[in-house]
Amino acid sequence: MTRQIIISPLIRASALSLVAFSLGALVNLAYATEQNPDLEAQDESSTVIYPASFFQPYNPVSVNDMIDRIPGVSISGNSGGRGLGSGGDLLINGQRLAGKDNSPRDQLSRIAAREVERIEIIRGTSGELAVRGSGQVVNVVLQDSGARASTSVELSTDRQIDGSLQPGGSISHSRQSGGLSVMLSAAADPQYWHEERLERSFAPDLTPTQLMEEDKVRDRMRYQTSAIMGYQMNQHRMQLNALYATADHPVDVDRSYFAPGTNNQLTRLEREQFDNVNNNWEVGGDYEYTFDDGSRALLLFIVNSDTNDYTRNRFDNDAPGQIDGEERKTLFIDSDRQTQERIVQTTYNWGLTDTQDMQVGVERAQTILDSALLIGRDSGSTAPSPEFGGLRPALGVSNLGSTVEEMRYEGFAVHNWTLNDRMTLESSVEYETSEISLSGSASNSREFSFIKPSVDYRFNITEALQLRATVGKEVQQLSFENFSATANTSDNEQDANAGNPDLVPTQEVRYELTLEYRLPNETGVVSSRFFLRDLEDQIGRVDATVNPSSPISAAGNIGDAKRWGVYLDGSTRLNMLGLPDALISTSLYLFDSEVTDALLGTTERINGRGRFQLGFQHDVTRWNFNYGFNYGMPLNGGNRNVDISSIDWSHDPTSLTMFVSTVMFDDVTFRLESNNTLGDEWCRNRVRYDGTTASGQIRELEDACWSAGQKLALKVRTTF
Repeated sequence: MTRQIIISPLIRASALSLVAFSLGALVNLAYATEQNPDLEAQDESSTVIYPASFFQPYNPVSVNDMIDRIPGVSISGNSGGRGLGSGGDLLINGQRLAGKDNSPRDQLSRIAAREVERIEIIRGTSGELAVRGSGQVVNVVLQDSGARASTSVELSTDRQIDGSLQPGGSISHSRQSGGLSVMLSAAADPQYWHEERLERSFAPDLTPTQLMEEDKVRDRMRYQTSAIMGYQMNQHRMQLNALYATADHPVDVDRSYFAPGTNNQLTRLEREQFDNVNNNWEVGGDYEYTFDDGSRALLLFIVNSDTNDYTRNRFDNDAPGQIDGEERKTLFIDSDRQTQERIVQTTYNWGLTDTQDMQVGVERAQTILDSALLIGRDSGSTAPSPEFGGLRPALGVSNLGSTVEEMRYEGFAVHNWTLNDRMTLESSVEYETSEISLSGSASNSREFSFIKPSVDYRFNITEALQLRATVGKEVQQLSFENFSATANTSDNEQDANAGNPDLVPTQEVRYELTLEYRLPNETGVVSSRFFLRDLEDQIGRVDATVNPSSPISAAGNIGDAKRWGVYLDGSTRLNMLGLPDALISTSLYLFDSEVTDALLGTTERINGRGRFQLGFQHDVTRWNFNYGFNYGMPLNGGNRNVDISSIDWSHDPTSLTMFVSTVMFDDVTFRLESNNTLGDEWCRNRVRYDGTTASGQIRELEDACWSAGQKLALKVRTTF
């Protein structure tokens, strides 16, 4: 009952906001039509074109600045699925980039706005597109001037709530000479984080038992370099891209424990040191040949590696402030992980008739995870070992070294059919076969095969109103880290999660229905998307306990599940208020889910209930001035997470980002941002149990909240 009381007012407030926006959009429509009767004459195709001249009054520096001025556009940049696939929602010159870390979305901030000829918003499906199955596709078309060059530079400074300053910056250079194009970039991204946490503990009768204050500092700077080289001559087009990034950094944690009471006496000090090694590299490319009859053959490949290692040491002092109060090492964790991918895909596209075309392709993908987890404690019966930080090895939960490898082959066929000038139908079928093998601490090998059909139907009910209906089957990518023991970083009382070599992929059948209405003269977009997901072999937490005195959980398949909901989005210019250069966007996401928990046998949600978002930006063009904000509010009242010996309620904070920018000296942009402006906190309520959660015997209650506070960022950008 309490949860319903929390959720209902938020939903009602969000619904009222969306209704108000919808009424505003209708007024905007009437106003725009009255001012110009020709505004209802839309492009009869499913593509909306924004020429470069549309963005000139806003003085954009990068392509990202241009896209921010287009109503109803949201870009992820890749398919988000297994392997390369054929999905995605972003193209550059009609082509997608063969990359994952080096994604096209990241490149948009490095492409100078003055190099853009036009931006296309493609709402239909076609065999001409290099991606399939997206609600809409953004195609950035660059100028074909034969010879051009530009350099973009950005300098930044972040100020944290603790007063620390972290400088950063980036530089990118692009050049085209005939059919050869090159883009080089380098960036230093400050990712400093200072978090303060307060945690209170209570006995089952709500008597205070302990107060803990934590101070965590992450001193990280991420350095990245990337290069893209393309060449086009007659019927040949090829592209090669590469990326390298590193972000090695320390993390220092200090905890102070107090006895509750009037004096809050300090009882214990705890200190942790993390040494992190994070780096990744990627090389990808593609080659396309266009035949005389218009058919195309394409070859893509990706090779990448991602290393994520850290060493963690914990020190305790049970006698703070005393002469004999010496620190002692109580915990050592050494976690090493390296993931490698090698993917190659080839496709062939050709036209069947004037209204139909086909694409067929095959893909081979190899994914390898090498991992090790060494845990040493100051208690136990084993002899201390230097390999375990001089402590006693916890062999029952350690992973001395294991390798998970997946070899996957996929064949697919896509048929595109323009039924008439208002309807299109895209149907596809994929056949996937794979083998997953585990070696090292455990040995296991299994084979899988899946058939994944899908249908995408689009109907332009009017020139402005489009209906999209999609039915398809997907297979979710397994997290190979779940196959072997991994460190638990969310619970100080549980060092590790067990591995599960018997995991199988979750299968999903998705149903979607979308209605999208575009206001005349491209002043706004209103859309609603309803979805239902039927999931098989959903992954959750299962009991992996070997020693009853030390309960431990692992990721495991827990059965069937369902997810359903609606996404309501709207974006419009405020013409009706006399502010044609002001853009307001609002979103209301409402969804629910259910699955039977394997630990308690109760019906639980897979994730939250929804979120409300409101964004606004206004360009005062006569002053070269721009300002705005983005606000987000969760609607779920908290997420409930059941584990082997605890149940958590986690509460996400509201978020408010504000910005103001101006262009000076003709081509230099100064932008001031405020992140987490309200300083809101993440909070968690945790109930700990004696033994397992199934026992029902409460041992302790915990309430914790933490935040990094407000962050200010000043950015200066220019292009020359």
